[in-house]
Amino acid sequence: MLEIANLHVAVGGADILKGLSLTVPAGEVHAIMGPNGAGKSTLSYALTGREGYSPTQGAATLDGVDLLALAPEDRATQGLFLSFQYPLEIPGVPTMTFLRAALNAQRKARGEDEIGAAEFIKLVRARAEQLRMSQEMLKRPLNVGFSGGEKKRMEILQMLVLQPRFAILDETDSGLDIDALRIVADGVNALRAPDRGMLVITHYQRLLDYIRPDKVHVLVGGAIVDTGGPELALALEEEGYDKYLAAA
Repeated sequence: MLEIANLHVAVGGADILKGLSLTVPAGEVHAIMGPNGAGKSTLSYALTGREGYSPTQGAATLDGVDLLALAPEDRATQGLFLSFQYPLEIPGVPTMTFLRAALNAQRKARGEDEIGAAEFIKLVRARAEQLRMSQEMLKRPLNVGFSGGEKKRMEILQMLVLQPRFAILDETDSGLDIDALRIVADGVNALRAPDRGMLVITHYQRLLDYIRPDKVHVLVGGAIVDTGGPELALALEEEGYDKYLAAA
């Protein structure tokens, strides 16, 4: 599914990713953990095509398609989704209008019929109910006046509506209380499927109590330095990253 080979990314003249390689097969959820400045968010931005995060070397493919050769919107059409660490507020853009435009843009790009208003409203209300989101939230401009936890729920609502082939969750747990964490994790787990992959980027093991990964990768100094099962996250929680930082 997602194949990353020898990826190098420089940001503002500084090398951030330095030969990162990673494979996430279809049907699996992988977690990336690492200290501040290791390159976790840089990886998500480079894969999704954020301006200023263009790779200088290496390759990244999704189902064999060269992601790095595509514009950001075309990467989304291929089924790549990013849940932002800091979701933006967009005053003046109604949440429902935004969601329907995003969904229909992807359907049109894939040669599918656009979804009608009645069917769309039914779909979004059902997905919002999964996340215990009120109908009042859906009536606001996108993320305007939302708490940190509400913004993260909105990110997961977008994911549930768009049904991506591969989802990247960039510190989705930041700013969530324990109840919101469980609700968001339930939404993520509802999307686990044999033909879908996910990459969960987090600082803390607590998220992985609810979204249990198939593999955990340690990112330090711009490269993957260790890989293991869920028990690796528990060890990191207890021991920290000192031994990896010393080696780097």
